Amino acid sequence: MLAASTIWGAIALFALFGAFVAWRATRANTGTAEDYYLGGRSIGGVVAGLSYAATTYSAFMLVVLTGLTYRGGIGALGFELIYFAGLSLLVIFAPRFWLAAKRWGFISPAEMLGARYGSVWVARAAALVALVFLMPYCTTQMAGIGLLLSGVTGGEISLFQAVATGALLAAVWTLFAGLRSVAWTDAVQAVVMLVSAVLAIGFAVAAIGGWGAFARLTMETQADRLSVPGPGLWSLNTFVALSLPWFFFAISNPQVSQRLFILRDMAAMRRMIFWVLGFGLAFTVIAVTWGFAALHLAPGLENTATATPALLTSGAIPAPVAVLLILGILAAAVSTLDSIALTLGAMVARDMMRDARPATQIAAGRIVVILVILFAGMFALQKVQIVDQLAALSAAGLMVTVPATIGAFFWRRATAAGALASIGGGAALAVWMSMIKGVSVFNPVLALSVGGVSVALYVVVSLVTRPRASALDFKGELADDLARVNAW
Repeated sequence: MLAASTIWGAIALFALFGAFVAWRATRANTGTAEDYYLGGRSIGGVVAGLSYAATTYSAFMLVVLTGLTYRGGIGALGFELIYFAGLSLLVIFAPRFWLAAKRWGFISPAEMLGARYGSVWVARAAALVALVFLMPYCTTQMAGIGLLLSGVTGGEISLFQAVATGALLAAVWTLFAGLRSVAWTDAVQAVVMLVSAVLAIGFAVAAIGGWGAFARLTMETQADRLSVPGPGLWSLNTFVALSLPWFFFAISNPQVSQRLFILRDMAAMRRMIFWVLGFGLAFTVIAVTWGFAALHLAPGLENTATATPALLTSGAIPAPVAVLLILGILAAAVSTLDSIALTLGAMVARDMMRDARPATQIAAGRIVVILVILFAGMFALQKVQIVDQLAALSAAGLMVTVPATIGAFFWRRATAAGALASIGGGAALAVWMSMIKGVSVFNPVLALSVGGVSVALYVVVSLVTRPRASALDFKGELADDLARVNAW
């Protein structure tokens, strides 16, 4: 086990450095809502790419994905690569999101949908869905911090202390200077995540005897986990159930799609996509390899979610490297948490209080940030069934905005009524199936039903209603701009 004092000391130093970065970010603020929520649309490609990566590749990777690898084997790599393949959607949608936001001044993805369909209620529905279904995702980040810090210290750091630490860091780094503070600290955190993970996996493999011995031992002792379905977790049903919602993550999750609004130009966008893809591929391979290393160095775990803490305390990883990786995982969780909180704050400020003054919108967003982090922390501390049920809702629930988002750019005939029916009907079905009927996240019926009903409602209701006169024509009005930047 690692000494709690060592962990607290490392966290304190990391927090001070992050606070300094956030303080520096405040000096560039101009006081407008656009500056607070989007960094003045002036973020470069490298910072945006690292911020996107840190937000996306959260504590899920070295806690959940590693645990799934430990439990079910190589199928976890296929599952995560489906998400990675979904990043190809950025090639199509990133230029469209950026051009639309720049031309009409959109700050939140929900605001963009509302303007496209000419309905403030579409924007509010999208914002409400994000608020409901992103809360479980925030909760899992908090729970991941608690599981990690408690696990590596043998309980010396309590769950409450760990969750409170994550909440404080996320709140401070977000409230300082909004997006600019979040993006700059995200970039630093992404570097810490990747460097610490590379070092840790190198020591883990070395403890097994090197890459050759690692590969040979894995083939000899874990042959069942090198095939699909392996020990049984990665059946076709499970694979479809988990992979389908993740494929659309890039356009269904507003905390990452909003990152497409912050870029200063198309060159920065191309660099951002390059950095996201490179970081994502490297981190995916690391997380899965880490899971197999845990099978060798920390066998027999009943709770596979503790694979990372068990490996860090196995003696194979030097204490300084273990501490650095703990900071990396903590940074990943905080990065995702503060990004979600800021995006939800922007949605409430812009889509629920659209006529308020900029100062009021910023103040409202800050209040939302605090409330989101507090509620996520409270749920993470509750060891009751509701947490698992809410977590099951998250991925499937966020899918309900996908039809309206795709149609916004490619189907002129789509209507506000169709978008509202799709978002509202799909969300209601997700809540009913998961919370009332108890359909598991591992059951493909949940994702397929929610996705299918959302698409059907969007198409059918749009065909029997008329577009509003106030609706924008993204497809027509952005055509020349898309041609100018050579976008697909």
